[in-house]
Order: sequence, then C-alpha cells, then structure tokens
Amino acid sequence: MIPEIIQLVLRRTSTLILLSALLLPLANGAEITDIEINRSGSRYLLVSRTHFDATPEQVFRVLLDYDQLAEISKTIKESRYLEPEDDGQALVYTRIRVCVFFFCKTIEKIERLDFTRSSYIKTTAIPERSDVRYSRSEWELAAADDGGTQVIFRLEFEPDFWVPPLVGPMVIKRVLVDDGASAVNRIELLAQQLPYSDAVSGT
Repeated sequence: MIPEIIQLVLRRTSTLILLSALLLPLANGAEITDIEINRSGSRYLLVSRTHFDATPEQVFRVLLDYDQLAEISKTIKESRYLEPEDDGQALVYTRIRVCVFFFCKTIEKIERLDFTRSSYIKTTAIPERSDVRYSRSEWELAAADDGGTQVIFRLEFEPDFWVPPLVGPMVIKRVLVDDGASAVNRIELLAQQLPYSDAVSGT
C-alpha cells in the first residue's frame, strides 16, 4: 500500500509514463558530468553528478515512482511499495538481476524510504530482509540555472554474498557505470513527458 503523501505526488504519473511509450522520443540532454567509484574491502561507494533537461519536480516524481523503476534501469526486474511499518515509515521492494560475462546474481532488497519533496530521496536497506549487508542511496536534486536539474547521487553498499575476488570488483563497477549511463537518459525522457504545469502544481 502506497502511503497517502506518495500517492499525491505520483497521481497520474504512471499513466503518463505508459503513454510516453507511444510518443516519439524527445531530444535528451541528460549528461553525467562526474562519476567516482571507490572500493574499501567489500564495500563500494559510487558518487555521480548529472544534469537533466527537466525540472526538479519532474525528475523527483520519476525517481519516486516504484511501480515504473523497471522502465528506468535494465537491472531492475521488479519494484513496488510495501505496507508501511507500524510507525508509518514507507517501505519499498526491489529485485535486481545483474549479469556480466559468466557472473550473475539476483539481489532482493527491502528498504526504508525517506524524502523531501522535489529535493531529496534516501533509501536504506534492512539487512535482515535483503541480500546486502549494507545499502544506502541518496538523490540530491537542485534547480539548475538553465531551468534543468542538477542531481548528486550517492550509493554505498556491501553485498551479502560471495563476490569473485578477481572478477567481482570489475563486474560491479562495469554494471554501475553502464546501467547508470542508460538510466539517466531514460529518467530524463520519462520526466519530460510530465506536463510542466502538472509537475509544478503537484495536482
């Protein structure tokens, strides 16, 4: 069950995104301006900066639509909202399938979701209910001078499964970079399909 405040943010978004598949693609201006990936032991940290040719509200609504995340990332096979915790904390589920060369792994995560409308989204995995020892992602959105959006994305995670010591780090880095490059273009395309007036008013 999607919390009421998230239902308000996402109202009509899913329908608009599905209709966008019938339209001709728009010219994309999404650009990853900087990306860093570091590894410390078994923990990985990715930090990227991206410019989107869409407003913060439009980008925010696409990122928060867990019914459509598979439209964004080729590694995400399933995503949805779950029943909130007793204290009202929003929960989300994702199932990710990663394959590079001979190395394949399905990762399931249940995460707590927090956000500040149009400017910040954070997910934190619950380790005992996920295939990770640790996972935290953050999206910081800010209006750019040209009317677009500057986004800083941070992902820190530690898998809860064996990773081949020689191939594993290379695989994980390649997946993060390749999937990220295709995802930003898709995020922008879907965001641009949201009517500007609707994205601003939130109605």
